[in-house]
Amino acid sequence: GGPQASGSGTLTVMAGGDAADIARVAPLMADIAARFTAMGPSGAGLVAKMINQLIVGCGHAVMAEALVLAEAAGIDAARIPECLAGGHADGTLLQKLYPRMVVRDFAPQGYARQLLKDLEMVNEFAGGLKAPVPMTGEALSLYRMLIHLGYAELDTSAVFKLYERDAPA
Repeated sequence: GGPQASGSGTLTVMAGGDAADIARVAPLMADIAARFTAMGPSGAGLVAKMINQLIVGCGHAVMAEALVLAEAAGIDAARIPECLAGGHADGTLLQKLYPRMVVRDFAPQGYARQLLKDLEMVNEFAGGLKAPVPMTGEALSLYRMLIHLGYAELDTSAVFKLYERDAPA
């Protein structure tokens, strides 16, 4: 997402609204989005976006855990994306985010503070629906700690710093 993706026409847009309105804006979305999915009535797109952020936030923590385990085990952590490519664990987080964690590149492509805001919104929404989201709660705790430690302006992948800090030397 973000300005780079919209400028290159690669955004993923999830939308909600009346079918006629969705059809009317679809040609405009084609200029900025590689994917434009109508999810239902007004508000459905926001719910889909929250689900995306739930997966992203939890996925970042999983990538950090995978890296700390690979390094603790003494295997070539940098080769994990190559090793797992094409399998069930493969995906954008593994292929793009994980390698940045390996080299400790936390220059912001998305801010930790923004993901914290998103996870708080997901947690509140799920609570209102009485939908259990315990993994989201764990990710939320990690991002709160990350922000508390002063890393709000780093990339969302900086969650790895929490694992690195606790890993045996």
